[in-house]
Amino acid sequence: MARRRGFELKKQSSTFTLNITSMTDMFTILLVFLLQSYSTSTVEITPENGLRLPTSATTANPVEAVKISLSKDSLKIDKDKIADVKDTEFLPQDLEATDSNFIKPLFAKLDHLAKNSTEKEKWVKEGKILLQADRDLPYATLRKVMYTASMAGFPQLKLVTMVGE
Repeated sequence: MARRRGFELKKQSSTFTLNITSMTDMFTILLVFLLQSYSTSTVEITPENGLRLPTSATTANPVEAVKISLSKDSLKIDKDKIADVKDTEFLPQDLEATDSNFIKPLFAKLDHLAKNSTEKEKWVKEGKILLQADRDLPYATLRKVMYTASMAGFPQLKLVTMVGE
């Protein structure tokens, strides 16, 4: 008789079942989302306000470098404004009189960075630049920045793009 009661108790407790299929699906979706959004890059790039970066299909991570941003209004190194841009052109006082592709304030700032860089900033010694440029600017304006940067000893220039189509 005692055995029968024990059997009946087990039967009552086994009526509860945990359905973990939907919970497993949810965790799988979360895991896939986190793996896709996880970035191993230590370089943080924040586009300037109003700057529309071009899109690209590349997935290469950015490297540490001097950050230059070129918008429709200004040319900046990090957050410091170097030169003004008006109607997609640099102002005449910022350009060299004998060479219209040479931006004097940009060259002076990059030359100053190269001469005063520390051992921790080895990307400056290697001449690396990350250029954020508005996608609506003409190539001639970008070419002036690239030309001046290479003249200042920064030949390794990478354009920052957004991932997408």
